[in-house]
Amino acid sequence: MRAPAKINLFLRVVGKRRDGYHELGSLMCPVALYDTLTFAFGGAGGIRIGCEHPDVPEDSSNLAALAAGLFFETAFDGNPPGGDGLHIRIDKQIPVGAGLGGGSSDAAAVLTTLNRHFGSPLAKAELMRLGTRIGADVPFFVHGGPAVATGIGERLTAYRHLTPWTALLVYPGVVVSTAWVYKNLNLRLTKGEKKLSKFDFNGRIFRLDEDLVNDLEPVTEKAFPVIGTIKRLLRKQGAAAAMMSGSGSTVFGLFSNSERAKSACTALCGNQQSQRWTLYVADLLI
Repeated sequence: MRAPAKINLFLRVVGKRRDGYHELGSLMCPVALYDTLTFAFGGAGGIRIGCEHPDVPEDSSNLAALAAGLFFETAFDGNPPGGDGLHIRIDKQIPVGAGLGGGSSDAAAVLTTLNRHFGSPLAKAELMRLGTRIGADVPFFVHGGPAVATGIGERLTAYRHLTPWTALLVYPGVVVSTAWVYKNLNLRLTKGEKKLSKFDFNGRIFRLDEDLVNDLEPVTEKAFPVIGTIKRLLRKQGAAAAMMSGSGSTVFGLFSNSERAKSACTALCGNQQSQRWTLYVADLLI
C-alpha cells in the first residue's frame, strides 16, 4: 500500500480548544511522494512494526501500530479474525518531522487496507472518526484527494479546483516538533475578519497570489532561518510560489510542469547550501 505525503496550500489557525487542539482552516493536497507499507498476516499474534529509518519507532507508539490496534478493537473487539498476527513493514521515503504528514498517512493506509482486507466491516466515515483519535491529519488521508479541512482537521470538504502544479519539495534536514510550533504560535497575530472569511473557497480556482498562506510559517522560520533561504532560492529558480508545508520544515515550490521543477531541482542540488537538503519532485494528486 502506498501512502502519499501532503502539502498545506492554505493554513489558518483561529483558536485553541479546551482539549488542547487548535481550530484551523486548511486546504491540503496529497502529492506523489510515498511511503510503502507491506502487510503480512499470520505467524505470532500481535501487531509488529518494522522500519529501517532510525527516527521511526517500531513499538506501539508508531502511528501505524496505533491504527491497527484501533481497527481491531473497533471492528472485532480487539481480536483479529483467526487470531493471526500482523506484521507491517514501512519503507520510509517521506521525511520525518517535515510537515508532510508521513506518519498520519501511514496510519490512514493501515486503516483502509485492514478494512478492505477484512471485507469492509467499517464505513469510511467510521474510519475517519478513528483517524481523529490518532492524529488530526489522519482523516484527510482516509478521505483521499484535495480537501478543505476545518475544526481540528476532521471536517473535510473535497476541493476540485486546483491547477495541476508540480511541486519541488525541499527538506532541509531539520526535524520540527508540531507541538512546539503550536505552543509558540501567537494567536492574536493570526486572527482577523479577512483571514477568517477565507476558509470557504466557494468552488473557485485556488489563486496562488491570494490564497497561499501558512500561519505556522513565521514561527518555524524564526527558529530555522533556512526556511526563508529555501523559499528565496525556489523563487529564483522560477517557482510560481513557495511556502512551508504544515509546521515545517519542508518548503515547497510550485512549478507549471515537471520539466521546470526538475530543472530547478538540478540547480538547487548544485548549490553549496543544499548539501544537507533532500529534494523531491512530486506532482499534486488532484
